Amino acid sequence: MNDSGKVVTALLAGLAAGAVLGILFAPDKGSETRDKLNESLADLGEAIKERAEEQFDQLNDLKEKVLSAVRAKISKTEESLDEEIEEHA
Repeated sequence: MNDSGKVVTALLAGLAAGAVLGILFAPDKGSETRDKLNESLADLGEAIKERAEEQFDQLNDLKEKVLSAVRAKISKTEESLDEEIEEHA
């Protein structure tokens, strides 16, 4: 994971922990606190899901770049090999 990914992950974890602690120490009724916790957890779940999708997209992009580079190298190698064969034939 790159540095910006680590920072975002740490930020999300810190926000979640702060939200949970803030809700737990707030002077609300138990049912209100549970509702707030459920809402916060749902928001955190969405944030994690979005981050995972971004990382998945980045991995797919990297995969495509690597495959393209490998295909280019194979093609270049095949051309060089064909030239060598023609020269020695």
